[in-house]
This record gives sequence, structure tokens and C-alpha cells, in this order.
Amino acid sequence: MKDIENNLTKDTQQYRLQETRLQEKLDDGTTRCHLCSWRCRLRHGQRGFCQAHVNRDGTLYNLSYGIISAIDISPIEEKPVKHFQPGTQVMSIGSYGCSFRCGGCHNLDISWGVSALDGLARGESTEAYVSPEQMVEAALKHKVQGIAFTYSEPAVWLEYVIDVSKLARQAGLYTVYVSNSFITDEALEEMAPYVDVLCSDIKSLDQDFYTDICRMAKVDDILNAIKKAQALGMHVETRTNIIPTKNDDMSMLREIARWIRDNLGEDSPWHITKFFPAYQLSHLPPTESKLLKQVYDMAIEQGLTHAYMYDDKGCDCADENLTVSHYLDGDAQSIHQVKKCAASCCGDEGVLLKKYEQKKYEQQK
Repeated sequence: MKDIENNLTKDTQQYRLQETRLQEKLDDGTTRCHLCSWRCRLRHGQRGFCQAHVNRDGTLYNLSYGIISAIDISPIEEKPVKHFQPGTQVMSIGSYGCSFRCGGCHNLDISWGVSALDGLARGESTEAYVSPEQMVEAALKHKVQGIAFTYSEPAVWLEYVIDVSKLARQAGLYTVYVSNSFITDEALEEMAPYVDVLCSDIKSLDQDFYTDICRMAKVDDILNAIKKAQALGMHVETRTNIIPTKNDDMSMLREIARWIRDNLGEDSPWHITKFFPAYQLSHLPPTESKLLKQVYDMAIEQGLTHAYMYDDKGCDCADENLTVSHYLDGDAQSIHQVKKCAASCCGDEGVLLKKYEQKKYEQQK
């Protein structure tokens, strides 16, 4: 492991803000982030929509680098991924910050993480920090064959994803990126040499559906990102969670099946999953088994040879995981020490929400 550690060029042994990997400094003094398709343009002290990247004096930094909100170990098939290293075990890890605000989110506390990210911005957080080296060591210790970045949107965690993936590959582990695919071409090109699998949602082909959860999201952007990932050499599998009254129109679902067949190939896996009520969609019923079977049959009729139906699992959730410290060498007290960046924080303005985000949260109260 020492040889692997020596290949990292920066000190990651303790928590510190890391410079955002893809950023553009503009003439008006703002800086634009190019990790996800929000492409947030931020002034000093502002954080992007994901809440995980902050502008400090014109430079963007990732607040959540190495911060782990959940860990779990499961078969790779539960991501869901069925055609890459089947029968192997994967260590799933997640952090705070997400580019979407899905009304039916099951991972709300461990993905959006607004309060957790506020604490990191203030230098008051006791969230668990795990260096890339420690993460790979933990995976090897637990004898898994891969590491999956999941539970929130890994695009906003790209700096950590790439550092862990480089070390994982050197250690003989594969990596899985579970995504909403609201990610820029630049970010895909950065990660593709190191990440083996993209497991992506295709939530709908209805633009209104995407606008409801992310006003910047365009269906074509999502589809193009999935196609690009496959073109860059990543193994791609897709998933659609069937939500009653939201994306259960059979003609639209038929178009998804056709798009997968025509753009990813007839042998490209499509995972059709059951919706379970949560958060703002708690009033909706679970998806009926009959409908799931109809969608599966339709997918086969459309020529997909690897369609899969799940009547018992809807998302890659982390509801009952063991604590982060359970998986690591070290006691909980040391793992959860207060995290302070070596640089001085931005002060109160460092925890401001962007105006559009602030208004949205005020409306929800």
C-alpha cells in the first residue's frame, strides 16, 4: 500500500478543502464550476447548487472531499449492475451534496446534507473523514472486489472519486459510478480513464419530469452523457424507477427502451425498479407489480435482451448501514474529530445558499 500512497501528489491524510478539479475564472471576478451541468457561476463566499463547492477569493474548493456519509457492502448486482464482475462484492460509499432535488429521495439525510455541509463550511463538522488511501485499505481489509460511489451524485465529489479510483485500480479493485448523469463532458473525460462502470438513471423522457427535480436539466443532456460514457470505454447499465402518475406512461417508457436499444445496443442492460413512497412523494402508492411486468415485457418486445424487473427494490439506498467507523481502522472518537481546514474559512458568507436555492428552501418550510 505504501507504493500506492506515494503516487498521490497532494497530502490527503487529514481533512482539508480541495481545489475543484474543473473551474473557470471569469473576467468579472466570478468563477464557474464545470463538474455538473448546472455550471454554477459563483462569487466569493457563495456555494453552488450542490452546496459542496464554495468560492473562496476566486478559487472553488470542494468542502466534502473525503467526507463519508455512509458505507455499505453488498453484491454488485444491488447497484444495480449485472453484467460487470457478477458475483463480486462492492463497498458502497457516499458523501454530501447533490445536483438534483428529487421529490422521492430515499437518501435525503446522507445525500443532500445541507446541515452537514454548513458545518464543514464553518469548520465545525464532526463528520467522518476517510483519505483515499484509507478507503482503499478498508476495501482490501473487507475483501471486496470493488468500490461504488453512490447514495448522492458523485459528480459533485469528483476530486475524491478520481483519487480513490486511481488507487483502487492499482490495488486491483474496480470502481462503479452510480449517477443521474447530469454531468459535463469535461468531467466524464476526466474520470473515464479510472472508473470502470457507469450505472445511470434514465428517469424519464418527459422534459417536465426533469425540470421538476432540476430546472437546468435537459433530457438530451442526460442521454448524451450516457452515450458519451459508453463511447469513452466505460461499461454502462441504466435504470428507470417507475413512479405512479409521474413517469409511468407506457408510450414514454417504450421510447426509453428504444433509445437504449438504438444508442447503447440491444444487449445493454435496463433495470426496471419499483417505486416506494418517500419524502414529498409519500402520498403516492408503490408501483404495482402488474405494471412492472408490463414494462419488462415491452422491453423484451422492443428487442432488449437484458431487461430486468425488480419488485422488491427501488433505489440504491443506505437505510440501515453500520457506522463508518465499523469499516475503518480507528476509533469513532478520532474519526469524528472536528474538521477544520488549514486555511481560514470564509466566515458567515461561506455558508450562504445561492439565492435561487435559498428561496426554494424558504418555500418548503
